[in-house]
Amino acid sequence: MTPRGRRTTRGPRERRELDAKAAKLAAFELLARKAWSARELISRLKRRGAPDEIARAVVTELTTRGYVDDASFARFWAESRARGRRIGSRRLRQELLQKGIPRDLAAAAVAAAFEEAPEAERCLEAGRRRLPALLRRDGGRAAPRLRDYLLRRGYPPSQVMRTVAALTGARPDGPDETS
Repeated sequence: MTPRGRRTTRGPRERRELDAKAAKLAAFELLARKAWSARELISRLKRRGAPDEIARAVVTELTTRGYVDDASFARFWAESRARGRRIGSRRLRQELLQKGIPRDLAAAAVAAAFEEAPEAERCLEAGRRRLPALLRRDGGRAAPRLRDYLLRRGYPPSQVMRTVAALTGARPDGPDETS
């Protein structure tokens, strides 16, 4: 202890176990900030100190009351990521599955995300936005780098190849030899 009564070493904080009421308050606090999938919310409550059975019971209650809805969460997540971050269907599906969204809900959400603007259009837009920077760096390797970028964004390989060919006129199907 220092002269002012403070600890000088920091160790792990003591975590108190949350009861049902405290877990429900914590869940509302988390939901007030952003939307969560049911699995993510259970995990967060457990991290805050709620036992597994209490965390599951709280999330089940919130789901029946309509505060937690995996289907609407999946639609919101997929639409915002597809539009704002220009992410493709493969990556969106993977992200939703990692968040605990069932496969059928994830597939429906991803399909809905590309209703307004087809995935081909969004892939082309993402390629157009990225290409100038790649051409400035090294124009000779722009096609394979654009291909890799779009694949990392989660667009289907066939769509990526069409987009790269349309934007660069090059065949991007070979590996980047100089990397």
